[in-house]
Amino acid sequence: MDQPMIPAAKPIIGDQEREAVDRVLRSGMVAQGPEVAAFEEEFAVQLAAGRPTVAVNSGTSGQHLGMLALGLGPGDEVIVPSFTFAATANAVAVSGATPVFVDVDPETFCLDPAAVEAAITERTVGIQPVHLYGHPAEIDTLVRIADRHGLWIAEDAAQAHGATWQGRQVGTFGRFGMFSLYPTKNMTSGEGGMVACADEDLARGVKLLRNQGMEVQYANEVAGFNNRMTDLHAAIGRVQLTRLAGWTEERRRNAARLDEGLAGLDGVVTPVVREGAEHVYHQYTIRVDGASAAQRDAFATALREEHGVGCGVYYPTPVHRLPSYELDLDLPVTERLTREVLSLPVHPSLGEADLERIVTAVRTVASAGGGA
Repeated sequence: MDQPMIPAAKPIIGDQEREAVDRVLRSGMVAQGPEVAAFEEEFAVQLAAGRPTVAVNSGTSGQHLGMLALGLGPGDEVIVPSFTFAATANAVAVSGATPVFVDVDPETFCLDPAAVEAAITERTVGIQPVHLYGHPAEIDTLVRIADRHGLWIAEDAAQAHGATWQGRQVGTFGRFGMFSLYPTKNMTSGEGGMVACADEDLARGVKLLRNQGMEVQYANEVAGFNNRMTDLHAAIGRVQLTRLAGWTEERRRNAARLDEGLAGLDGVVTPVVREGAEHVYHQYTIRVDGASAAQRDAFATALREEHGVGCGVYYPTPVHRLPSYELDLDLPVTERLTREVLSLPVHPSLGEADLERIVTAVRTVASAGGGA
């Protein structure tokens, strides 16, 4: 392989971001300040339907603080998918509550509403859907289930900036929605997260918790944390926000090109987009249909080593089977997906030649038996 590697993900940081950071450094105010406040307002307008929005130092912090602000604690249960990143469940566990793992839909990889309803007990207080890979969960159905049982919904929209379901932005259906701003996400602040809250009272609770429990300096109202975002990070995020819509369209065009190039390929299942969903393709995730984990891993190795196509497995182990949980559960769709999924490059930095290489590589490896 004599061609440069096509990276699986590639953060885009340009002169505008550098100039924004320099502006903050010259101001002398680098901790949470006016840049954070402006970023919160701009993010709310563009991605959260104007909901009060709170900036924090990571997506995980946002999910954790949002749940604490809702009163989550010991004895409570929150229903979560096991096919996700561990932070989804961790936000529940570190609040003292119990994550209850259920299965997902085999096409969208998001929470299966029937599985959610079957898992509700007298201890259940909430449901945490994940809009995985940028495809919206069936959130309206989940809202109806939550309303019927008197539960709240906390959306994990870490990978779904700008995705919509039935014309409505994700992150605006539940009591709050969390967005991650980690470097590999569709937009970044270097590190950080946003919490889009249903009302001002909840937003105030999150703000207190992110800032040592105080709104007025040294007047601590609750026991809180230092989970603030800095003005340096917010300045980067503000620039990225202005570019997100264009990047999202490029992701969708790239995904459409991959769909076309991989159509009809035996053994490869391309991403499904449900009617009513606007996918933002944080990941373009195929399934190596019927593969064992070893066969899927061989497929990935062949793409990287023989064709220079970066790729990733998100996620190789169900959260319920990680050492931090180690639960014996029957989640057949989740188990199958962890054996079969493989995410291909779809980021905005790809050119036509890159896309052609990706398609050719996947077709070649698939035709050769998946790299086995």
